[in-house]
Amino acid sequence: MAAPNTPHCQNFAPLKNDLILRAARGERTERVPVWLMRQAGRYLPEYKEAKGKTKFFETCRNPELVSELTLQPIQRFNLDAAIIFSDILVIPVAMGLTVANDPGEGPVYGNPISSPDDLKILNPNFDILTELGYVYEAITLTRVKLEGRVPLIGFTGAPWTLMKFMIENVSAGPNPNKARTFLVEHPDASHQLLGMLRDAITRHLVYQVKAGAQLLQVFDSFAGELGPHLFSKFELPILKQIAKDVKEKLLELNLDPVPMIVFAKDAHFAIEDLSLSGYDVVGLDWCVQTLHARKLAGNRVTLQGNLDPVMLFASKDEIKKAVKEMLNKFGTQRYIANLGHGVLKDTDPDHVAVFVDAVHRYSEDMNAVS
Repeated sequence: MAAPNTPHCQNFAPLKNDLILRAARGERTERVPVWLMRQAGRYLPEYKEAKGKTKFFETCRNPELVSELTLQPIQRFNLDAAIIFSDILVIPVAMGLTVANDPGEGPVYGNPISSPDDLKILNPNFDILTELGYVYEAITLTRVKLEGRVPLIGFTGAPWTLMKFMIENVSAGPNPNKARTFLVEHPDASHQLLGMLRDAITRHLVYQVKAGAQLLQVFDSFAGELGPHLFSKFELPILKQIAKDVKEKLLELNLDPVPMIVFAKDAHFAIEDLSLSGYDVVGLDWCVQTLHARKLAGNRVTLQGNLDPVMLFASKDEIKKAVKEMLNKFGTQRYIANLGHGVLKDTDPDHVAVFVDAVHRYSEDMNAVS
């Protein structure tokens, strides 16, 4: 399914709120922008109503429904960005892994990778519009429906995180260490697989921008499992290459590069390296000490994060207090407020509103006296 309307032929409405873009570029902002990972999802009653009994992956392939789900939190909260509703696992499926079933949390593969020979089943040169056009169509449709209200974020999983899913079949249940073992037992095949994923991810990100995405985030949800040695050997060079290649390819297409965010969960050992990796923003999980992260990253990049998602289960006063503490540590410039991971499914939407509004109110107050 191709995306018929791209920025080449679609005139999108002028952007009314560019706060997050300015923050990502390191420009001064009058308040701290805020969005939430997994902000469109199961914690919203309107999500459950709109999705109904449609399977998760079927939902991802329905551009009209995807657009509706993406816009739901924007209509409910005063957020500074929308993020397209999709899944990181669309790429392995596009490359040839078959989905045995769709339990609602993501696909379970019928043919996970278990040996170097299994790489032969993958097609790294898949037709991207045929396999992933539904994503780009949803992005274009959502940009139109946003009417310039806030920027739209596109995203992908990082190579290592996708490799882990492809080998361990994570959605089917825990199978720890199998992917890390594959790295050390089969280093050449691992580099080959990661290279395939790098190229697919790069193409996917470029096409998302062509379709209308205004920021990009790379989710490396299992980065911390690698530790400093394996992360530096296998993943960090690939992450750097993705940032470089995406920006170069966009320029070749006469499209302005968009800000890029890397979120390497639990990779606290790599904050300094990530700040030098070519991304504009480094996302932090809730286990990072804020001042330590600022010291390591310096003023090279914008930081994003990192309230513990369970804090949204606290009282409203406690949420406001936590926001104040977070802002005091991060400051109000070169900063994007977010959670340290995705919104948990039983979160009260009213508490999300308290979080979002507190970020705006307190950061405006801090800027007024600075």
